[in-house]
Amino acid sequence: MKNILILGGGFAGLEAAIYLRKSNFDVTLVSDRDYFYIYPTSIWIPTRESEFSDVCIDLKELQEVHGFNLIIDSVESISAKENSVKLSNSTIDNYDYLVIAMGASKMKHKGLENTLSICGAPEQSLLLRDKVDQIIAKGSGNICFGFGGNPNDTSAVRGGPGFELLFNLDNLLKKKGIRDNYKLTFFAPMPEPGKRMGPQALSMMDKFFTRLNINKHFGKKIKNFEKDGIIFEDDSKLESDFTMFIPAGDGHEVIKNSDLPLNPAGFIKTDDFSNVIFKDSHMPTNIYAIGDVASLEGYEWRAKQGHIAEVMAKNVAHNIKEKENGKTYFKGYNEHINILCVMDSGDGAAFVYRDHKKAFMFPLPFIGHCLKKGWGIYCKYSKLGKIPRIPGM
Repeated sequence: MKNILILGGGFAGLEAAIYLRKSNFDVTLVSDRDYFYIYPTSIWIPTRESEFSDVCIDLKELQEVHGFNLIIDSVESISAKENSVKLSNSTIDNYDYLVIAMGASKMKHKGLENTLSICGAPEQSLLLRDKVDQIIAKGSGNICFGFGGNPNDTSAVRGGPGFELLFNLDNLLKKKGIRDNYKLTFFAPMPEPGKRMGPQALSMMDKFFTRLNINKHFGKKIKNFEKDGIIFEDDSKLESDFTMFIPAGDGHEVIKNSDLPLNPAGFIKTDDFSNVIFKDSHMPTNIYAIGDVASLEGYEWRAKQGHIAEVMAKNVAHNIKEKENGKTYFKGYNEHINILCVMDSGDGAAFVYRDHKKAFMFPLPFIGHCLKKGWGIYCKYSKLGKIPRIPGM
């Protein structure tokens, strides 16, 4: 039985482990935390609609259900040439295939320590919850939410959760009857944040901001963050008592220091089948990269999302099986590139979809919030094998 080593316990890594085990490979999953974190539903932790435990699944429980080996440790270095991975507490060099799914690092901004991110380390959601509690107790204030971009890779932006958390906070303040005491502002360095969702979605988002009385501060590059605000390239300042900022993705530090081929942003170069592309023919052909750690090629509006990571993972499981059986019917991810999300607002949601043929967004009052809540339950219990997986999800 061939041994497959997977680095990373997020959407891509876990999905790869599940599907490779279904093909009866000997699978070892390495994760630097002992739980799988459901990022899309973490938006409700800061507003206390969900507990931290609601968006976590114990990896040991998943290990028991799916039968993969589990190592809780951090990856320190990868040597593709030596077929070796060094962890903090051991070295692994006896694998037949390596699947890298370690996610991305974040762009470094001066003063970033003065912000918190809903897309950062999971523990930051609890710090955000504390911040929300504090500013509600204060009774008034300026609250600023935003996200940034990576000029070296436009697919590495992640703004949706920022919109969602802001809309949920707006809803919470209204429920408490204190919304008029707060100035809410969304900021971004690009002139039209959300444009990648399509023209209809961009227009609807603008109307949404106006209806909710949320200020916009777009089109100015961020110079640095301070405790009481954001400084922009023209030295203007946006006052803020509480700043939530999602930096764009950047190449993982371990990956940048490896012998893997990288794009200008530090993401691993792969082909459509997620094979790592080496120029040197003497380098190994047994390495795959999936999820945020990989360079996502394709349309200008493309964006790294969890469902694309899972498509990559399923395809890699299929492709390794094909390769082992001497077949060549490999599956690629490019045909599946789209933007798909239910953008939650606390009292409803909007369904967003875009592919190379169409782009649309339509509101789902109330029922949309229930749908996203339901997806969170489905995600948790389907991965634990307690309910069936829906084909294509």
